[in-house]
Amino acid sequence: MTGQVDAIVVGAGVIGLAVARALALAGYAPMVLEREGAFGTATSSRNSEVIHAGIYYPPGSLKAELCVEGRQRLYDFCAARGVPHRRTGKLIFAHDIAQMTGLDTILTRAQAAGVYDLRPLDRDEVLELEPELDCAAALLSPSTGIIDSHAYMLALLGEAEAHGAMLVTGSAVERIGRRDGLWQVHVPGEADAVVAAPLLINAGGLAAQALAHATEGLDSIHVPPTRYARGVYFTYAGKVPFRHLIYPLPEPGGLGTHLTLDLAGQARFGPDVEWIDAVDYTVDPARHAKFAAAAQRIWPALDPEKLYPGYAGVRPKLSGRGEPAADFVISGPADHGCDGLVNLFGIESPGLTASLAIADRVVAKLK
Repeated sequence: MTGQVDAIVVGAGVIGLAVARALALAGYAPMVLEREGAFGTATSSRNSEVIHAGIYYPPGSLKAELCVEGRQRLYDFCAARGVPHRRTGKLIFAHDIAQMTGLDTILTRAQAAGVYDLRPLDRDEVLELEPELDCAAALLSPSTGIIDSHAYMLALLGEAEAHGAMLVTGSAVERIGRRDGLWQVHVPGEADAVVAAPLLINAGGLAAQALAHATEGLDSIHVPPTRYARGVYFTYAGKVPFRHLIYPLPEPGGLGTHLTLDLAGQARFGPDVEWIDAVDYTVDPARHAKFAAAAQRIWPALDPEKLYPGYAGVRPKLSGRGEPAADFVISGPADHGCDGLVNLFGIESPGLTASLAIADRVVAKLK
C-alpha cells in the first residue's frame, strides 16, 4: 500500500464517502482509509436515519445552511439512484399549553434559516393526523423523512469507485507526516506502510481530534476539545399507530426522546443524552423505565413490556454539558495554514442530511 495518490480521505463514514465521491467527480482519484473492517460502522450507522428539514439550527450556522441545502440534494440523489427513502413528515409537539411558546420559537428560527413549510397545528388538527398523540399543539414538517443509511453509503461508495476512488478497510491511521509538499499517512500493520498525497481530508468522526493532534505541522490551537454524548434507543416490538415521526421539544444536547420509524415500519424511541468520557455503545437495560415514561408521553397506550433495548450511538460533540450547542467545524488551509488539509470536527446531526453539501464545501476549501 506504499505509494502516492491524488488525495487521502481518512474515515469511511457517510461524510468520508460523500467527500470521496465529490473529489472523484472533481477529477481526483482519492484513497479512503477506514480503520474498521467495513464502511459506516460507527456514527453513520448508529442514528435515527432521519432526513432533517433544517428546523432547529441557528440562522447563518453551517448546520442550518448545509442541512437546508443538503436535504433536497439528498432526496434527489436517493430518487435518482434507487436508495430506499420515504418523506414521512414529522410532528413536533407541545405536551401542554406551557410548552406552546417553544413551538413558536422553533417556527421563528426555522423560517429565519430558510425552512418555510412548517405548519402550526392545533390539538384537533393533530388528532386528525395522529389520533393517538396526546398533545396541546404541534408543528408539521412535511419535508422530514427517513432513509436507508447503509444503502445510501453503498451508493456513495459505488459512484466514488466508478470515478477512480479506492476504499481500503482495516487501515487505522496512526500518524500523519508532511514531506516535500505531500501528506504522508502511516498505517500500522505493514512494514513501511505509507501513502502520500497533496490533499488530506480528516473525516474521522469520533476520532477526528485524535487524528488532528497526530498531524505534523498542525497547531493544536486549531483542534477543538473532544466531548462525547451517548444516545440510546429502545425498540418497540409491535405495531404502532403512527405514520409520522413524532418529536417532543428539544432538550439540552439533543432533540429529546422521539419516535422514529424505519422503512419497514418498526418503531424505536430515542435517543436520550448521556455525557460520557470515552466511546462506549453499551445499552443499559435498567434505563427501560425512563424510556417507557418518555415513550408514553408520546403514546399513552404504549405497552412497556414490548419496549426493549435497541442500540446506542455516540455524538461527536464540540460543546459540553450546559454549554450552547456548537456548530460544525470544517477547517481548511485558510483557517489553519496547512496546505491541502481539511479537518472536519463535530459532524453530528444533521450530518447525514447535509453530507452532500458538506462534501462540496470540503472540495471548495481545497481549491
